[in-house]
Amino acid sequence: MDQPVLGFIVGGVQKSGTTSLFGYLSQHPQLATPSVKEMHFFDDETQNWTEPDYRKLGSFFSDDAGRGIGFDVTPIYLFWPPSLERIKRYNPAMKLVFIFRDPIERAWSQWRMETGNRSEHLPFHLAIRQGRWRLKGLDQTDPAWRVYSYVERGFYARQLRRLFALFPRENVLLLRSLDLLRDHQPTLDAVAGFLSIQPFLPLAPRTDHLGRRCENELRPEDVTYLREIFYDDTVEFSRLSGLSVSDWPTFDSGLAVEG
Repeated sequence: MDQPVLGFIVGGVQKSGTTSLFGYLSQHPQLATPSVKEMHFFDDETQNWTEPDYRKLGSFFSDDAGRGIGFDVTPIYLFWPPSLERIKRYNPAMKLVFIFRDPIERAWSQWRMETGNRSEHLPFHLAIRQGRWRLKGLDQTDPAWRVYSYVERGFYARQLRRLFALFPRENVLLLRSLDLLRDHQPTLDAVAGFLSIQPFLPLAPRTDHLGRRCENELRPEDVTYLREIFYDDTVEFSRLSGLSVSDWPTFDSGLAVEG
């Protein structure tokens, strides 16, 4: 294979600020910004993965992109089971960036997105309960897993264990969406250090796709229900990642959850 087009990948998680991060990355002079934020190359189940056509990756960049480090920001890669193995086959030394959000907030935000897209018709309290049966018995590459995985995507510790079984820890940067939102410059400094590029110039804060208030409200009983589901995994995630979860509603029952 020729020299890899991609120098690093932002592989998740969905609804955690990846669009804002893409916007910041696109302003760095040493990076080659793709024509779309989400390539969805490594989760493409129509691809012949016995002989993958990596030439398609080059089509996302302009002719002069070779002067910078190419990247892809596709949030589903950490969650989609075959993606990490495919990335490793493409480049075993790939640098990977993942940004995490409280799993209750993330699930609520995903549900709002899917209802807005008319891909979901169930109210949230049903989507996170009986709605999970829509995934039962389906292969985890079935299209239903892209839409109805509100709860399943929030088990971050499971996903990190799979990640660290494939890639060395030094190839991975783990971030928090709250840090990017509240004080973005230190987070961007961490990204620059990880990628061995020049520090980002001072940039205005971004709030791309920040959830707007809607008529629906997240019910306290749904928050309690999800806390019980996510709590143990969230504690394990914090241990594996080294990231604080003390200001996440899943971990701190005194915190409210917003859209």
